[in-house]
Amino acid sequence: MAKDKHEKHDKHDKPVVVSESGQGPYQQSIRVGKHHLIADEPVAMGGADTGPAPFDFLLASLGSCTSITLRMYAERKKLPLTGISVELAHDRIDVEGHGKVDRISRTITLQGDLTSEQRSSLLAIANKCPMYRTLQSDIRIESVLATGRPAPVD
Repeated sequence: MAKDKHEKHDKHDKPVVVSESGQGPYQQSIRVGKHHLIADEPVAMGGADTGPAPFDFLLASLGSCTSITLRMYAERKKLPLTGISVELAHDRIDVEGHGKVDRISRTITLQGDLTSEQRSSLLAIANKCPMYRTLQSDIRIESVLATGRPAPVD
């Protein structure tokens, strides 16, 4: 069977590996290809606050994807976009008939001599970034227990 030319975009080649670091009760070591990150819970949650909390990484993913998508679009359309900032927050709100639901508030600041039409187009593009689409979609998370030895952590 021939591979779809878009398959690379549908599946990431390298897995993200998260494991306990052994440094504090909740600190996690995260390996993403050649990159090493730390996650932890804030002190108020029993952690040592040595790194961003899991929801911070989720928000950072959406914010960085939004900014990158906007930059790519502005370059392709040759728009005078000179800077992008994305501020995000997460909370849970009551929705009548649905109980509590997650809400992500995203404020996008665009710098540059942009028309109102260009700004509207950029907002529409922001809502098409891959992370936005994923978070808005019906997500399936498949969890299995590994057999054999755990993956090594560098």
